[in-house]
Amino acid sequence: MLKQVDLSRVDLNLLVLFEAVLAERHVGRAADRLSLSPSAVSHGLGRLRRLLNDPLFLRTPRGVVPTARAEDLSAAVADALARVRSVVASAEPFDPATSRRRFTIGAPDGVSAVILPPLLQRLRQAAPSIDLGICQLLPTRGETSVERAWLSSLLDLEACKLDAAVIPSDDVPARFAKQVLYEEDFVIAARAGHSFAADPNLDRYCAMQHLLVSVTGDGHGFVDRVLGEQGRTRRIALTVPNFLFALAVVAETDLLCALPRCFAATYAGRFGVVAIEAPAPLGRFRLNAVTTKAALMDEGLAWMLSLLSETRPASIQSA
Repeated sequence: MLKQVDLSRVDLNLLVLFEAVLAERHVGRAADRLSLSPSAVSHGLGRLRRLLNDPLFLRTPRGVVPTARAEDLSAAVADALARVRSVVASAEPFDPATSRRRFTIGAPDGVSAVILPPLLQRLRQAAPSIDLGICQLLPTRGETSVERAWLSSLLDLEACKLDAAVIPSDDVPARFAKQVLYEEDFVIAARAGHSFAADPNLDRYCAMQHLLVSVTGDGHGFVDRVLGEQGRTRRIALTVPNFLFALAVVAETDLLCALPRCFAATYAGRFGVVAIEAPAPLGRFRLNAVTTKAALMDEGLAWMLSLLSETRPASIQSA
């Protein structure tokens, strides 16, 4: 039989402190987040260490790092706090028409640019006082596994840095909930009148100069992996850090650029850029809105995820 724990002797605020230090990896930043002094956070950590019989966080020159025990506890603490917050929030039912909440959504920039216009339109109609924060999500550099590439986004959800993440990954752990938003593939963007549009075959594609969207400046992308499997290469003449910048450059040059179809359908026409069918299959994938199952006990967040799942890109709506 499990030993009964007298919760009257446990300060549950210590779990909030644990959550903040785990997220910030720094006592000072955790203190700012909680509106406490660094000494108060250090004192609370001391109490928590004694309570859980583990150092929990080890000091480094740049802050603190969690112990294995702290990492093991992270999901359970997040779940417990989500349940407590749900109980407190239930005292006043969530009403989107009057709510003044702020939700933080993470997504790659080519995705957020597609989902944001219709989402804002829905919010103006149903929840005019709700605010949004959009964070750019990036895959882990050099990671070839789609599932592992977006692991940092899942960790941000568990650390409550994000309310929801929209990622091109189907395989998420069981503790997360997901909703498919839309399917995506890639087209080739070129300026209007580009000679490639008249004969878009693979040989001509590989012979031309290309633009690659790469935040890090790395001149090798997923298209190069696809071409490599066929024994082919291409020249990356330029990298730029985001998709809108890519459209502006493509419009004024002879460079070609592989872009998400929905993104191109939404924005290419504004730049005088045309979308051409790719001369070889470049893959198709689903965009999923993901959050933790524990967080879905928050009525407001459950509503926001539902709204996201009902929001289709304008290019799909008009198709």
